Amino acid sequence: MTILPVPSRNSSSPQMKAIVFKEVGAIEFVNVTKPQIQHPTDAIVKLLHTSICGTDLHIMRGNVPTCLPGRILGHEGVGVIETLGSGVSNLQVGDCVLISCISACGTCKRCRAGMTSHCTTGGWILGHTIDGTQAEYVRVPHAGFSLYVLPPSVDVQSAVALSDAFPTAYECAILPGNLRPGCTIAVVGAGPVGLAVLVLAKKLFSPRNIVLIGKGDHRLNAGKNLGADHVLSSLLGNDPIIEQAMAANDGEGFDVVVECVGIPETFDLCQRLLGLGGILTNVGVHGTKVDLHLQDLWAKNICITSRLVDTTTLGDLVSLVQKERIDPALLISHRFKFSDITNAYETFKAGSSSDVLKVVISMD
Repeated sequence: MTILPVPSRNSSSPQMKAIVFKEVGAIEFVNVTKPQIQHPTDAIVKLLHTSICGTDLHIMRGNVPTCLPGRILGHEGVGVIETLGSGVSNLQVGDCVLISCISACGTCKRCRAGMTSHCTTGGWILGHTIDGTQAEYVRVPHAGFSLYVLPPSVDVQSAVALSDAFPTAYECAILPGNLRPGCTIAVVGAGPVGLAVLVLAKKLFSPRNIVLIGKGDHRLNAGKNLGADHVLSSLLGNDPIIEQAMAANDGEGFDVVVECVGIPETFDLCQRLLGLGGILTNVGVHGTKVDLHLQDLWAKNICITSRLVDTTTLGDLVSLVQKERIDPALLISHRFKFSDITNAYETFKAGSSSDVLKVVISMD
C-alpha cells in the first residue's frame, strides 16, 4: 500500500469543514481545502451522513502508524455525487451513493480474485492513506467500483451502517462461518459489528441457538431485542462464561464462534467455546499476539478463519434492505449534527458505558 503525504491546506482554495487527525490522542474540527478531481476515475461526493468506526479510535491512539497526522478521518458515508472524472461512465452527477469503506479498481489481479481489500491501488485508503469521509466533501478514487447508487426506498441515514459494519459482519463472519439452519452460534463482542452478525445470522439462517457475549447492559439488551437467545456479560470472566454458555447450548461447544473484539482474552475464549467440527471466524483487529491452543484443538476438526472486508457483497446487502429482510437502523443509537462531531467522538469513545452502538453524523 502506498502511503501518500498529507496534502497541504491552501487557505486560498475553496474550503470545507473536516475532522483531522492532529496527533496521537487528538483530533481537530477545522477548515481544510475542498478536494478536487485528481484522476479520471475519481468522484467528488458531497456528504449527507457519515459515521465513526472503532478503527478511527485506533488511529487516534497511535495504533495505525500508516495514518499520518493531518489526515481527514472516516471511511463510511452516504452522499450525493457533485463531480465525476471523465473515466467514470456508470454513475451520474446527482446520484445518491453509498461510499464503500474499500476503494477498488476492479481490474487488478487481487480485485479479480475477489480480494478488493488488497487492491494494488486501493483497499482501505479512505481516512487512512488519503483523506476520508468525516468532511463536507470527499474524493473517492475508483468511483465506478467504490460507490453504490442507493434506491429511493432505502433510508439514506441508516444506510451508513452498510459502508462497513454490515459487510464486515457478512463477509468476515457469516460467509466463512458456513452457517446453516439449525446451527449454534456464539458471538463474542456486542459492538456494532457483533450485533450486525447477530442480525444477519438470525434473519438469514434460522440458527437453533445464538449466545451473545459482551460488555454493557444496553448492548446486551439490544442483542436480546435483536434475537439473541442468551446474553452473557464478559465481565464474568472466561471460566464462568464458558460454563454458562455451554449450559445454554445443551452442554456442547458451538458450531460457529465469532470473535469481534480483537484482544488475547476474547480469542482465548472463542477457542474454548468451539465445538467438534466448529468454525472460529475472527473479525477483531488484533494489535498484540495471541496464543493458539493447538494442543487442545488439533483433533477436533475445527477451522479458524480471518480476513479483511472486501465489500463485494454491498449490492446484496442493499437488496436485503430493500426487501426489508434487514434493517441497518437497528444498529444506530446516537445521531449528531456535523458541527457537533467532536462530541460524537467523545460519546463513541465511551463505548458501552455511554450506551452507544453506531453513531450517525449528519451534515448541518
